[in-house]
Amino acid sequence: MTMQKELLEILACPRCRGQLEALGSPLQALCCRACAVVYPVRDGIPVMLLEEALPLHAWHPDSNPACKTRTDK
Repeated sequence: MTMQKELLEILACPRCRGQLEALGSPLQALCCRACAVVYPVRDGIPVMLLEEALPLHAWHPDSNPACKTRTDK
């Protein structure tokens, strides 16, 4: 089992405790479809803070959601 699969098995959305989906290769973000939010991955570390989550509609793989600034401010 890869580290990414192990990570997805133990992490849950901090809002709804639902399952997360990996986005990007290499891993760029974790997505909760139930809440329609994306949690960025910065330097290989998922940032699982509600205030750092991006709306799913605002996430673009080309712009890398592990951006330095939030787009929903």
